[in-house]
Amino acid sequence: MSDMRNDDDMAVLLSTPVDTDTLSRLHRRLEQAAEQADLVDVAYTTIDSPVGKLLLAATPKGLVRVAFAAEDHDRVLEVLGQRISPRILRAPKLLDAAAHEIDEYFARRRRVFDLTLDLSLSRGFRRLVQTHLPEIEYGQTRSYRDMAELVGNPKAVRAVGTACATNPLPIVVPCHRVLRTDGTLGGYVGGIEAKTTLLDLEAAA
Repeated sequence: MSDMRNDDDMAVLLSTPVDTDTLSRLHRRLEQAAEQADLVDVAYTTIDSPVGKLLLAATPKGLVRVAFAAEDHDRVLEVLGQRISPRILRAPKLLDAAAHEIDEYFARRRRVFDLTLDLSLSRGFRRLVQTHLPEIEYGQTRSYRDMAELVGNPKAVRAVGTACATNPLPIVVPCHRVLRTDGTLGGYVGGIEAKTTLLDLEAAA
């Protein structure tokens, strides 16, 4: 009888409308409790930007993922859960620095990111290429062939393209600055429109 009453009480509680402010406070308390108990392996948030909504995710090592809406944020979180840890929590405060620097970038007040990065989602040659991408300065571009030569494997042009296409940290690790040898854009994880927007933004600065 007691269990039935408790179930009824819980049903009433869950069906009671809760305003947005209360939900925000409860979620913040959940964030703080999870952080204090060291239960968060991947924190994430979403931000608006000129190239659409971006998902930002970080581990204790650093920023681990920037994802465009076209990548399907739910699917991105699912993959992070499989590859890093299922202990994922929406915790915007932990991404404040990344969100702030990305805002500054789009406002043309930042040319270089100072964020600590977690490159654990990449391995081998892809990671090697991605590590060298920040060497392409703001407003500059290089070809896939240039990048292949830079990493010491001039014949690996196609592999460089794959490394750019699988870059887990677009914008912050600037794969958008890599073009085809003939100067055409090539592909981009966020879509051609996003790549054009980023290149135009840097060219206009």
